[in-house]
Amino acid sequence: MTPYVLSIFLFGLGLGTTITFASTHWLTAWMGLEINTLSILPLMARQHHPRAVEATAKYFLAQATAATALLFASTTNAWFSGVWEI
Repeated sequence: MTPYVLSIFLFGLGLGTTITFASTHWLTAWMGLEINTLSILPLMARQHHPRAVEATAKYFLAQATAATALLFASTTNAWFSGVWEI
């Protein structure tokens, strides 16, 4: 992985974390978490080892499940309360 690509992924990690912490809206928090996921997955699979690939796949599945639960909970909350704010 070139240093340029590595710096883009690390910038994505910082950006996603900042967006998630600074958000007051459920969809913005979800967007920050997705940016983090898209940045960390290539970094986890950078080593071409079966355990690294397995860990990356497990992390992706766990994060996809968590993102689904977060979107369902925020949609249900917005439906009942009428606001999207955290």
